[in-house]
Amino acid sequence: MATAAAHQTYGAEEAGADTTYERAFDAAVAADERIEPRDWMPDAYRATLVRQMAQHAHSEIIGMQPEANWITRAPSLRRKAILMAKVQDEAGHGLYLYSAAETLGTSREELLDKLHAGRQKYSSIFNYPTLTWADVGAIGWLVDGAAITNQVPLCRCSYGPYARAMVRICKEESFHQRQGYELLLALSRGTPEQHAMAQDAVDRWWWPSLMMFGPPDDESAHSAQSMTWKIKRHSNDELRQRFVDICVPQAESLGLTLPDPDLKWNEERQHYDFGPIDWTEFKEVLKGNGPCNEQRLTQRRRAHEEGAWVREAAAAYAAKHNDTTGAMQA
Repeated sequence: MATAAAHQTYGAEEAGADTTYERAFDAAVAADERIEPRDWMPDAYRATLVRQMAQHAHSEIIGMQPEANWITRAPSLRRKAILMAKVQDEAGHGLYLYSAAETLGTSREELLDKLHAGRQKYSSIFNYPTLTWADVGAIGWLVDGAAITNQVPLCRCSYGPYARAMVRICKEESFHQRQGYELLLALSRGTPEQHAMAQDAVDRWWWPSLMMFGPPDDESAHSAQSMTWKIKRHSNDELRQRFVDICVPQAESLGLTLPDPDLKWNEERQHYDFGPIDWTEFKEVLKGNGPCNEQRLTQRRRAHEEGAWVREAAAAYAAKHNDTTGAMQA
C-alpha cells in the first residue's frame, strides 16, 4: 500500500510539472517567442514539426529530379548554369531541413528510410513530368512561386530552427521564381512555336500548383492545430487565394493565359474568383497513382544506394580526423 501511495504521489507531482511546462509553452507561443530544441514542448507539437519538416525536406530532394533531366538539354550555357545553380540550391534546402528535423531527436537516416519505404510523403507536384523546356520555366514561376507564398510565413514559425532555415531558403526560392518567370517571358515573346510551348506548360502546371497548398480548410487534418501552435500562420485556402491574386497580373505581363474559364475579379471580395479544383486527382497522386510517383521514388532509392560509398568515406574520414585530433591533444 505504501508503495502504491508513493507512486500515486509521484504521478501527481509529475502531472503537475507537465501542466506547468505546458502553460509556459502556451504562453511563449502566444507571445510570439521562439521554441528552441531544449525547451519543453508537447509530444504532438514535436510530431507535427517532424512530419512537416520531413515532408518539406523530402520535397526539396525529390524536386531536384524533374528539372535535373533538362540540365544536359538546356538551350544555352547561361540557361544550363542557372538550372544547375537552382538544382544545387534544392539539395541544400533539403539538407537544411533534415538538420532542423534532427534537432527534435529524429535522425536523417530514419527520415530517409521512411521516404524510401513510402511511409512519408513529399509534395504531390513533383509527380508530374517535365515534357518540354518550357516546363522548367513553369516550375520556376508557378511551383516555386507557390512555395514562396507558402514558405515566407514559415520564417515566423514558432519553432526556431525551422524558422531560421526558412529565411535563407526563401531568399533562394525568390531567385528560382524569377528565373522561371524570365524564361517564360523569353519564350512567350519568341516564335509562335515557343509561345505555344510556354502556354502548354502553364496549362499543365497551373492546377497542380494550386493543389500544392493542400486540401481545403474544412478537409485539412492538421491546419487548425498547426495555426494554434503558430507553426503555420495562414490556412491553406488563404494562401491559395493569395497565390492566385499574385499570378493573374503576372500572367498578363507574360502574355499567357491561365487555364481557368471561371477566373475573374470579384469587386466585392477584392480577390480573384477561380474555378473548382479536381481534388480527386490530388488524392490519387498522394496515394501513389500520379504520372511519375514510382519513377521518382525508384530514382531516389537508386541514388541513395549508389551514394553509400560517399557516406561511408565521409564517416571514415571524420573518424580518422577525430582519432588524430584526440592523439594530438593527448
